[in-house]
Amino acid sequence: MNNTPVGIQRALISVSDKTGVEEFAAALHTLGVEIISTGGTAALLERAGIPTRSVASLTGFPEMMDGRVKTLHPLVHGGILGIRDNPSHQEAARGAGIQWIDLVVCNLYPFARTIEHAEVSLDEAMENIDIGGPSMIRSAAKNVGWVTVATDPTDYPIILEELSTSHAISFGTRKRLSAAAFQHTAAYDALIQSYLTEEKFPSTVTFSYRKVSGLRYGENPHQEAAVYQAQLPPLKRDAMSVLEATMLNGKELSFNNINDADGALLTLREFHGPSCVVVKHANPCGACTDSSLLASVEKAYEADALSAYGGIVAMNRTCTVPVAEFLHGKFLEIVMAPHF
Repeated sequence: MNNTPVGIQRALISVSDKTGVEEFAAALHTLGVEIISTGGTAALLERAGIPTRSVASLTGFPEMMDGRVKTLHPLVHGGILGIRDNPSHQEAARGAGIQWIDLVVCNLYPFARTIEHAEVSLDEAMENIDIGGPSMIRSAAKNVGWVTVATDPTDYPIILEELSTSHAISFGTRKRLSAAAFQHTAAYDALIQSYLTEEKFPSTVTFSYRKVSGLRYGENPHQEAAVYQAQLPPLKRDAMSVLEATMLNGKELSFNNINDADGALLTLREFHGPSCVVVKHANPCGACTDSSLLASVEKAYEADALSAYGGIVAMNRTCTVPVAEFLHGKFLEIVMAPHF
């Protein structure tokens, strides 16, 4: 595999999220890069005065079937997938009139945003499943020896910096962007299959997780950590999750805060009446369900008040003024409730 820096002479740009794409394309044009584009992206770039060649002019075929078919063509994928120093690939490209495409800039139809709407129909959801985009992204990511792929607007400055200073993209950058591209398409497919799957226990389960934030440290100070959240359709999300909660006050949560809060919620969901769970260092200090929330909180806390010091208190009803007054003055890392 080629691991040397590779210049960019030709770029294919087709994006749903158009953040920063005008500026990026303009900078590429200034650097002498020929730009090929599709549909709405091409129209946007042309309005901005950036010389753009349509995919239709490249392939000789118009976009058709409401845009379902536009980039699925050998002149596109051959230009992306061809191994530049392979003689048989060179010969095939010459014979078919294939021009190398060195940069693919693509992100996908907004399936996640579409299914956020409660009234979305299956037809509408399915129309927002991208086909050509993932194919181009995967082709570019596969040919990492020769092609650069960008799936996120935050990639644009990195690419421009290297082109401006070195006139080429390093293998290290291409490899990192290739991994990010496969992450992008894998997360996209995982959400689609989760949305469509109705079986309670399907034969295969696939999840993708989005990084919410880095953490100061892990379970112990010498360990590194970050917190990730599963990306799921609205109807399959767990509303009773610390990552779905709104923080009203206090400092950034630590690894142990999140772990203890999750443990408290897992225990709390076993109860249906007014209930409270107190957790410290992954161990329940007290749990109670009673006729009133105040009684439950008092009894759960006083079950082991010494261990509850610096712990987590979780309740499954609105935190009322009497409950808040009972907890006032006690050292607690987190107090969780549906409402306050």
